[in-house]
Amino acid sequence: MENSSAERKQQLALDIADGNDPSDAAKNPDGRTKLQGLFKQLSLLDRYLYVWIFIVMAVSIIFGYYVKGVKKAFQVAEITSVPLPIAIGLWVMMYPVLCKVQYEMLGGVLRQAGSLKTISLGVVLNWIVGPALMTGLAWATLPDLPDFRTGVILVGIARCIAMVLIWNDLAKGDADYCAILVAINSILQIILFTPVALLYLKVVSRGKGFHVSSWTVAKSVLLFLGVPLVAGVLTRLILMNAFGRKWYESKFLRFIGPWALIGLLYTIFVMFSIQAHQIVDNIGHVVRVAVPLLPYFGILFFGSLGICRWLKVPYPLMVTQCFTAASNNFELAIAVAVGSFGIDSTQALAATIGPLIEVPVLLLFVYIVGFFQRKGPSV
Repeated sequence: MENSSAERKQQLALDIADGNDPSDAAKNPDGRTKLQGLFKQLSLLDRYLYVWIFIVMAVSIIFGYYVKGVKKAFQVAEITSVPLPIAIGLWVMMYPVLCKVQYEMLGGVLRQAGSLKTISLGVVLNWIVGPALMTGLAWATLPDLPDFRTGVILVGIARCIAMVLIWNDLAKGDADYCAILVAINSILQIILFTPVALLYLKVVSRGKGFHVSSWTVAKSVLLFLGVPLVAGVLTRLILMNAFGRKWYESKFLRFIGPWALIGLLYTIFVMFSIQAHQIVDNIGHVVRVAVPLLPYFGILFFGSLGICRWLKVPYPLMVTQCFTAASNNFELAIAVAVGSFGIDSTQALAATIGPLIEVPVLLLFVYIVGFFQRKGPSV
């Protein structure tokens, strides 16, 4: 999936417009970069995202635990059982990322030689291996905590369509292929999330801890994925046709880009403020939620890495495949848990632990692949 000379020149112009230093690409034509340069590509907000998350988490717990009336204030209005402040945060978090997806490239990439094999691998890793692995780990480590186990399984079922774009960019993955996988996961998530959730939570788990209709889950998926997805597609089509691609990517996306992470931090603040007493009263169980998540990310990432190396997948595609397989749409998992079980449920609490583990772990993986990337093209 190599870009043509014209496309490379266009990308170079966009890099300059975005404030990136093109000299790195000139010095490293294969896309290799030193570990020290990874952070320099990000804004202050992106660079220390995991720090901000932990700070916001701590502040929100203190705020929610000691300030009376917080829970009632945040639940002043609801949309399908989800407090309006949470709904706003989820939309703000997902909309900018979905505006970045290059939907118009889907047809062209699908027609390229070898694309069907790599895309099929991505679908299998995301929709067969990922949910099954998370379910198995959740049952193995949380057999006595069915509600927490349900929240963890929901995280495994929700495939990533947001943060993977950041990890892929940092690790020098293939941007076009990443956009295709994100677009496919966005579509498949609306179609498959409900039946897969029912399979693992009602059939495999024998219905324990999950007594919700298919429509309840579908409403949450359509509302918190379908709405921002449609908005992202329409925004991209309308603004690119009206003002051109260069303006859209160098001006509009740069303007709305930070709002995704701001929405994430805001959502975490609201969630943890409401859940403050639950967290403090069940701190031991909260720590246990990290037990299945850590091996889940490691097994999926390095398992995907091994498969891609065995299949001799080029480095940019391999990196994209690994990060897509190991990442999760915790925004959707939180929305479904809140909509299905309530804002103060232990299922929702377990789902909110997802990003707190995923962010630092996948950032570590960026450094790991960067280290091997410097060793040579054999990786």
